[in-house]
Amino acid sequence: MPEAPTRRRVTFSRNLTLSLSRTCQCFCKYCAFATHRAHLYSPEEVVEIIDGAARRNVKELLVLTGEKPEVNATVAERLAEYGHRDFTSYVVWACEQALERGILPHTNLGVLSKADLGRLREVTASQGLMLESVSERLMETVHAGSPTKHPARRLETIRAAGELKIPFTSGILVGIGETEQERFASLAALAEVHAEHGHLQEIILQNFVPHQRYYGQEPAEIAEEAAAEYWRTGVDDGRPDLPLPRWALEGGGPVSIDDMKRLIAETRRLMPDVGIQVPPNLADWWDELVAAGATDLGGLSANGDHISPEHPFPSPHQVRKRLQAEGIALTERLCVYPQYIDADWVAQGVLDTIKLKYWSFIPRRGSGRREERPIQRDLVPGAIAKGRDGVRLSPDELTALFAETRPEAIEDLRQAADELRAELAGELVTFVVNRNINISNVCIVGCAFCGFGQGKRSPDAYQHDADDFVARIHDAVDYGATELCIQSGIHPDWSLEDYLGWLRLAKATAPQLHLHAYSPMEIAHMCDISELAPSEVFAQLKDAGLGSTPGTAAEVLHDGVRERISPNKLPVARWVEIIEASHRAGLRSTSTVMFGHIEEPWELAEHMRVVRELQDRTGGITEFVPLSFIPFQTLLGRTHGVEEISREENLKHTAVFRLALGRTIPNVQASWVKMGLEAATEALRWGVNDLGGTLMEESISRLAGSYHGTKLDPHQLAAAAHEAGRPAAERTTLYGIRRHYELLPA
Repeated sequence: MPEAPTRRRVTFSRNLTLSLSRTCQCFCKYCAFATHRAHLYSPEEVVEIIDGAARRNVKELLVLTGEKPEVNATVAERLAEYGHRDFTSYVVWACEQALERGILPHTNLGVLSKADLGRLREVTASQGLMLESVSERLMETVHAGSPTKHPARRLETIRAAGELKIPFTSGILVGIGETEQERFASLAALAEVHAEHGHLQEIILQNFVPHQRYYGQEPAEIAEEAAAEYWRTGVDDGRPDLPLPRWALEGGGPVSIDDMKRLIAETRRLMPDVGIQVPPNLADWWDELVAAGATDLGGLSANGDHISPEHPFPSPHQVRKRLQAEGIALTERLCVYPQYIDADWVAQGVLDTIKLKYWSFIPRRGSGRREERPIQRDLVPGAIAKGRDGVRLSPDELTALFAETRPEAIEDLRQAADELRAELAGELVTFVVNRNINISNVCIVGCAFCGFGQGKRSPDAYQHDADDFVARIHDAVDYGATELCIQSGIHPDWSLEDYLGWLRLAKATAPQLHLHAYSPMEIAHMCDISELAPSEVFAQLKDAGLGSTPGTAAEVLHDGVRERISPNKLPVARWVEIIEASHRAGLRSTSTVMFGHIEEPWELAEHMRVVRELQDRTGGITEFVPLSFIPFQTLLGRTHGVEEISREENLKHTAVFRLALGRTIPNVQASWVKMGLEAATEALRWGVNDLGGTLMEESISRLAGSYHGTKLDPHQLAAAAHEAGRPAAERTTLYGIRRHYELLPA
């Protein structure tokens, strides 16, 4: 069964609604969508709507219809005129139009036969049908005259979808006259079907709000106008405030937030692996429901809610601002949840569209999402043995190692990496007592993976003044730090003299501190604004007090990746040039990789080739630091569906990085800020010998959404090493040992 959704983010689908036909055979008393007159968009209108959706860059076409509209003779005649024998055929055609434009269809057509579900499966990414309620007595009240609202009929369709392996959305309507016991029974019925087939990707908990009737009006037009006004102004004052009808009061009165919270808890208990969607337009308490465990806000449709047309969805920007204050990220998803994106659940033609347009939404699963190159698994055993011996691995061998998923092979990887670590670095686990200072977050680069950089006029922009800077240095000295790590955004107003000035001020304040400062991106910027060569810039920085260079801004040293995630950042050749210049100036550097986003195994293989060859030439790299991508509060994570890399994948990659370096760089560091101290401790069995620094003030990962803290004390890092059964030591930046923390006998 697919894994449970994570709780660090709330998802939504960027969609547009096509109400293909509102003609319906049902007479539900709460519905303002359905009509019993003939309603059917023409092919020309359908194409116009879908083309409009493509222009808005939506990812999902939500196809809504009444139940079996062809029961209306006029609708049936129009279908025949358009060349379709039934309504499902017309929906299939509309879905094909969407797929041709790179938009994924999600259909909700009401009760369908298994055959019709199967026809739609070939052209949809997912489908849906609300169970609404298992209460048969509602067939005498709110569902009177609506035969397909009988719970047995609806469960039959939901079960058939499971048999066909269709990723499916269902849910219940809350407040249509049912009791709380009946709500719980409805959830239990859905849980029973899901236990059989595992196909329910999300459950919608939709609270009923009363609607006015729209005689002679088109709800789709009302919805689009309301949404446009709300998204433009941020003010939603047009919602009707109507009394609840008598039948809605029979189950116990108006729906309260506590009612909804209990339903969320029950859904989580019954179906812990299923997403829980709450509509953000039907009550203003949606953020409290997120705090209570809701994981999804549905489709924030650009053309409004056609079911509740005078209740527009908030825009993604409005939702994101509200959630961000609570430390929760809003992230786009596809209409099909990521755990279902494979050939078992999605038809090949639809999967082809996902791979072409939305490949970053496909879970990594180790083997490469774009399938641009074959993975040669037969190379793995030999590659592990060669890596253990320090022999250089070929691109194909490294690619196979990064893509490996077999548990037994991964254990062999771990053992080889751990043996190589023991040979090169021994049993000692090191760390440095340091402080990070990010002087300013103003940045002109605009990296999609960054949550730190801000525009100059952003209300979140900052720049420390000299007094703040000095105070932070004094704090570092009082704490016992030996290193000051200084990095900032690329500030448009800073000159080379500004960068030199910060170093001079730091050195004047605490001459004993080692200054580990300025990323290659910052150095390249200094070269650009001063029109000096890197060698001259480094000479001036060294004279001002620079002690070593962080090997950050590397991300993935493959220009194709860099162009996708940060087109304004320095290219690979320039990064290499800057680091080599640092080494020639007598300044050692670290080296890094940022992985776990949109890169592929062969692109990581290229990164490791570049780093190893650079070290072969200069010998100036002190350590290699794998940095797993934190997606939550970043553009890349929000819009590309990138999940946080799993602990298991993180550890596997760490082992491969160790083997890829061979004997060229003895020190491999685990970033506790990125992966957490528990995982970093485990990484000591996967080729790691260093736990990084105490940091004191970590901003870059924190603002991307990391939840592993911003500071650790030396005794905590030493304790982590001891937990792994290894002695610990405080080191200097350049790996001189300052203090041992001996491992006490058990």
